Amino acid sequence: MKIELAVNGTLMRGLELNHNLLELGAVFVEEALTAPLYRLWSINDQHPAMQRFSDGGQISLEIWNIDSSSIGELLSCEPAGLSVGKILLADNREVLGILGESFLCEGMQEITHFGGWREYKVSANA
Repeated sequence: MKIELAVNGTLMRGLELNHNLLELGAVFVEEALTAPLYRLWSINDQHPAMQRFSDGGQISLEIWNIDSSSIGELLSCEPAGLSVGKILLADNREVLGILGESFLCEGMQEITHFGGWREYKVSANA
């Protein structure tokens, strides 16, 4: 069974770990925004971690179709501290997506105001 999965960092098209999605047969669906309830952190400038709060910003992400049986394999290739949870999108759809655990974000640089991982990386290289 195929499901929609939201990704917000290095799994996105053209980034370092996108091949992990492609190797599992995932297919890009669309770019999307979260509801304005999320915060994003840079984890040592290697990858982001996103968490839901009662107040936050909108984070850009990508929606992919992936076989539900491949989620565990995909997650095993992700950095420690990332997990799958439900993400509320700006259009009020709820999809599964990659979220960061609290311990992973502690003491890290919050980058919510950039609006996404790509936007942050572009500004860091400017």
